[in-house]
Amino acid sequence: MNLVDMSDDEIMEIANPIWDSLVQASNKKDYGGFTKHFAKDMLFGANEVEIGKQWASNKMLTTLSTDRECFGCLRRKDHVTVLFKQTSTEIPGEYLGRLVLGIEDDSVKVFGATIF
Repeated sequence: MNLVDMSDDEIMEIANPIWDSLVQASNKKDYGGFTKHFAKDMLFGANEVEIGKQWASNKMLTTLSTDRECFGCLRRKDHVTVLFKQTSTEIPGEYLGRLVLGIEDDSVKVFGATIF
């Protein structure tokens, strides 16, 4: 499977459930659910204590709306970045969600996930 060669629609069929899973796990402060699709290298920088600190200090990260809008996909080398317009159910405003997908051990994994 080569993500870079897929159409945006094909990528979104993969990205949407992963993003939904991240949003649900973040809202529940569920570390195991949040990291279940992470690539090995992502897990090294995403330890439970640090993610817990982010959840505790930023209410937006635990009140994410399940509604979001995809802006599109960016392709670079072996990775695809999917950009979302993300909102919170409690914090006003719109945020940029970034999901970086790639292949590891023949499976699609998360190589980056942030909200700005």
